[in-house]
Amino acid sequence: MLETRVADLLEAPDAKLVIERAQAILADEAQRRREFREWLRDDVKAEFINGEVIMHSPVKRRHLDATKYLQNLLLNFVMLHDLGAVDSEKALIGLTRNDYEPDICFWNSETAASFDDEQMEHPAPDLIVEVLSKSTVGRDRGVKFEDYAAHGVGEYWIIDPVRKSVEQYKLDESTMAFASEAVLYVDDTLEAVTVPGFRIPVRAIFDKKANMETLQALMAKPAQ
Repeated sequence: MLETRVADLLEAPDAKLVIERAQAILADEAQRRREFREWLRDDVKAEFINGEVIMHSPVKRRHLDATKYLQNLLLNFVMLHDLGAVDSEKALIGLTRNDYEPDICFWNSETAASFDDEQMEHPAPDLIVEVLSKSTVGRDRGVKFEDYAAHGVGEYWIIDPVRKSVEQYKLDESTMAFASEAVLYVDDTLEAVTVPGFRIPVRAIFDKKANMETLQALMAKPAQ
């Protein structure tokens, strides 16, 4: 995909002028990104996307619950089996151009072993989960969808707390893009591609009782 876009640009007679103009814009953007990182605080949830600082508003209860319930399952499972690291909301993901704070991230044990206590910027995770809200749906399905794949995120889940569904996208490494169509889960069992052995009923993301029952089952599950 990237090679095709480069080839199309180089076919244009004004390619050099376009590239020079883009380089100037990106240089200015990089300076604003440095300023964003200096300004960013622990008590602020914000992202830097294509040159803009995106501030996040408080979310509805169903968004908070879905994030909390899934993190409860994923974090405990990953810790129990020493599979890597899981973070929620305030882990800054620094990609080539943009800085994101996804709802939930997972890194494998090899990547997580490189983290240190003073680290603020993190590399692309193996799994990213975004929970939809009215203000974020365009970015979750748009720029983030493309950017996460382009940087090798192996798996992307989009959770809809209204429909109580999960869309699972898997990376096609040959094209560095997610499949155009998701595997949609509603009343099914969801199995992670990037987290070995992590298999949960979708309802456990939205229902407290199902969440606790699933947690007990996961904690009793032998290592893979």
